[in-house]
Amino acid sequence: MAPLPTSPKRATVRPLQYRDLEALEHLWQQWHPQGTSTLERPLDLQWIQRWYWPLTAMHWFPHPWQLVNHIYVAEQDFKDNSKGNGAKPQGKQLQGMIQVAPFNHSRSTWRIHQVLAHGELGTPGNLTLAGEVGSQLLRHCLEKIWEARTWIADADVNDKDHLALYRQNGFQPLAQVTRWALVPEVLAELAVRDVSLPNLLPVGNADASLLYQLDTVSMPPLLRQVFDRHVADFQSSFMDGLVNQGQNWFSSHLSVYKYVFEPQRKAAIGFFHLRLCKDGSQPHKAKLTVHPAYTFLYPQLLTHMAQLTQAYPAQSLLLKSADYQPEREAFLEQIKADRLDHVLLMSRSVWHKLREQKGVSLEGLQLAEMLRLQPSHKPIPGRFVPHQIREFLKLPFGRSPQDPK
Repeated sequence: MAPLPTSPKRATVRPLQYRDLEALEHLWQQWHPQGTSTLERPLDLQWIQRWYWPLTAMHWFPHPWQLVNHIYVAEQDFKDNSKGNGAKPQGKQLQGMIQVAPFNHSRSTWRIHQVLAHGELGTPGNLTLAGEVGSQLLRHCLEKIWEARTWIADADVNDKDHLALYRQNGFQPLAQVTRWALVPEVLAELAVRDVSLPNLLPVGNADASLLYQLDTVSMPPLLRQVFDRHVADFQSSFMDGLVNQGQNWFSSHLSVYKYVFEPQRKAAIGFFHLRLCKDGSQPHKAKLTVHPAYTFLYPQLLTHMAQLTQAYPAQSLLLKSADYQPEREAFLEQIKADRLDHVLLMSRSVWHKLREQKGVSLEGLQLAEMLRLQPSHKPIPGRFVPHQIREFLKLPFGRSPQDPK
């Protein structure tokens, strides 16, 4: 008689270790069998394997690669039921991983970059076990990272597994983001146009307040509250500046930061970050922000970026556009840009856990209540009802209404 199947035990969530990298690679291949380009892949395991020990030794110091220290895995014990009920554990198997990182400088908002989990039969798309492991990974981050007030995550609108996982754990839709691709032919057509941007300036730390104001006014209030950005989010440290300059010199990518300054209002009305690929091995990437009152800058800034790409091998330009900026999407449709995918941006607030934690702190407890002591002040008499006052005045001096006659 075959032994009865046993329900799997709860997985153990712990930080990433070096021995987990090979299992994570197999897990990634199960979810993405066709492979994904390095530019769009959020988890570069080869790079982590190469720099794991130096980055682990530097985890006490702030550096641009702190993302390696925010990877958690779920592992589970498995037994061999073919030998009967007295089976012994056969070892631990990796069941899932989660990759998170702070979204802003104050670390009040955190972002979930990737959640992967095995299905019931070892294949993705089955949420009977993947939902349990994925929910456990999410709950671990929501409970252990106390500095996070809000969490954000994004999933493709056709990815039913991740959408169900996020909705099951309290995430709500926030915005829709579309990724566009401008092919080299479209970039060549834009590059021949004339553009007039007299106040296009390079970005420095002195311009952080201007970029913060532009970012604040260019999004709805709900996103502004969720993102919780400050001036420090638009400043770069000395270490970040060295890393960016070294990448521009020695790597195959070049980053260009520029913004449009309005001298009358003394404000920034447009900004773009262009990441160019020098050898043509990967697509270019761009981030574009325009003030809602200056929508005429969309074609001009895109034309200027197209002109910058002409100095390098022909390659597509990837651009993300949110649904709260309809003018940009209208222009992209006008120049016949290709829609690659639609991503649903979701958020979840965990601000309530701070209020719950405040109620059980020792500071809120009174010493008299703990030791059951008498109060030091005199008791305050209760409020008299009018008919009680009349009855009290009719009594002789020294007698209360409860005294026997």
